[in-house]
Amino acid sequence: MAGINGQVDWQIQPLDWNNSNLAGSFWNDRSNYLKSVNDPLRYQVLWNGANEGTEPSAANFSGGNGDVVNIIFKVETTVGDGYWQELGSIKKSRDIANKRYDDGSQPFGHRFTVDISQLVSNELSYSLCPINKGTWQSPYYGGMNGGLTMQDNVLSGTGAMGTPISRYNVSRNGTFRRLRVTPYYEIINGDDKIVSAGSGSASNTITVINSVNQFEKDSVYYYTQFMHNSKGDSYITSTSPKRFNTRCPNWYHNINANKVAYNKSVRMDEEAEFLQWYASQTYNFDDDTDFYNLIELYGKTFTADGSFENEFVLVDFTRLLDLNGVNSFAHNQDRMLIQNVSPAFINNNAFAPQEDSTGGLPVDNYTTPISPITANTHRYRLYFRGFYNPNNPAPNPWVSVRHSAVNWYEIDREDEKNAYDFVRFHWLNSMGGIDSYTAKRDVVEGLTISRDVIERKSGDRTWYQDDKNNSDVTFNTSLYHSDTMRGGDIYKGGREVSSVNAERVQSVYTEPLNKSVAKWLEEMILSPNVWIEMDTEATQMGNTRNPYLRPSDKEYIPVIITNSDVETVNQENGLVKFNIEYTLAHKVITQRN
Repeated sequence: MAGINGQVDWQIQPLDWNNSNLAGSFWNDRSNYLKSVNDPLRYQVLWNGANEGTEPSAANFSGGNGDVVNIIFKVETTVGDGYWQELGSIKKSRDIANKRYDDGSQPFGHRFTVDISQLVSNELSYSLCPINKGTWQSPYYGGMNGGLTMQDNVLSGTGAMGTPISRYNVSRNGTFRRLRVTPYYEIINGDDKIVSAGSGSASNTITVINSVNQFEKDSVYYYTQFMHNSKGDSYITSTSPKRFNTRCPNWYHNINANKVAYNKSVRMDEEAEFLQWYASQTYNFDDDTDFYNLIELYGKTFTADGSFENEFVLVDFTRLLDLNGVNSFAHNQDRMLIQNVSPAFINNNAFAPQEDSTGGLPVDNYTTPISPITANTHRYRLYFRGFYNPNNPAPNPWVSVRHSAVNWYEIDREDEKNAYDFVRFHWLNSMGGIDSYTAKRDVVEGLTISRDVIERKSGDRTWYQDDKNNSDVTFNTSLYHSDTMRGGDIYKGGREVSSVNAERVQSVYTEPLNKSVAKWLEEMILSPNVWIEMDTEATQMGNTRNPYLRPSDKEYIPVIITNSDVETVNQENGLVKFNIEYTLAHKVITQRN
């Protein structure tokens, strides 16, 4: 195979370090593994065989090596299951040459630059976790994935019944993707032909999530904000809390209960309140020989006066993690995680904390169920932590390491109005996770209707069939084949409705909101994917038929938010309220004429 004159090196890629070519190009932090798929994802390589303005030449072909003409950037993604999928290849000729303004001299080397964000963004959407389920079935495929409907009934040809899940026609997880790019070379040979000439090393592997950044307020670097990595409690400071994938202001970096700015309101009957986060590494950074025996969301409940009440842990998400053998969790995880933290789910699925000193599978170490939320519970908090024994298998001391900020929830015990049920919303938030909110005020419901009208010939109003017996003709009513009028069919004709188009429109008001909550809640209005919870005969059937797949009578029903504007700050009036206007995405079905 042909080769290249000189060499090709990476110049720009989304992930690099201070001592690389990227160091002088962009502001910190360039060493973050977590990126937004909706920001530019630039890749650039430099061929050092000629100055920028010098054309590649066939005359330089020697010993099987030639000048580089094109770079083909091969883009591959995975969700971490080891199966890399090629999304596509981008062929790029060299960038426009630069010249000095004063003497016309040119920089050294040919640069080849592409932005692959639009290609990759089509691979990410969202992943819902079924209502009242603890976590996704798999981090590779997520829960109720966005994008194409999963065809998980495709069978392989092995076994009497085949394998119920195959790799054919199945959508990958809609929340995150692992990404790498490999450059392939095309050169000009001695015959003036463009030929392939091998490839270079693949780029550093990054993770992209379906988030969006706002120019006026966001840092685009998630390493110190949202990626839960190996640095634990000592690394969680006021400037770098490890947050969950939500911008709801119910978090604080410190465990101090008196510092939290907002307690997110949740109801005892709610079954779908989720925390979602990206875990890169799960171990104590200070000693990477230690492996966690336990990984959990650790919670505490408090009464209205702030007194500690109960402690508990949630561990459903741990079955999504890789193990290191059978007794501990692997260090590198690199995946999105999710855990149901709703009051109803906690009381039915939480465990008492347990420091394991006997080994065994980490996910089997919890044996004491607990219902920590009582009639006296006013609020509760949660954070993500790991637990290990540096002297394992010796029984003590056990060490816990906190990896996240603390999120706070307050129990809403207001009774629902029987005639007007509260409206529970879920939406794809700006961090690529799923947020939720219950609106309770001034529910309105109605229909918006339009009709397609056509005009047909009217019936004959002057002629009716007689039913008399006379000498000429006899009509016997028993011989009628139908109820037609045999004339006089004026029930039909004239202008007729050929079809009815109807949409069910609804609206509901929020509670009065302070500025930080209103700014968070505006994401619902901006989101392309919004759902409400509904309890219908159809959703109840899903729970009856398969309670593992649909463990609740309620299901997500898509809606379209129709607000054209929303007021988030009103200095004169103080607190604001949103009027959320929406219509069901599934139209009202009517007959055609």
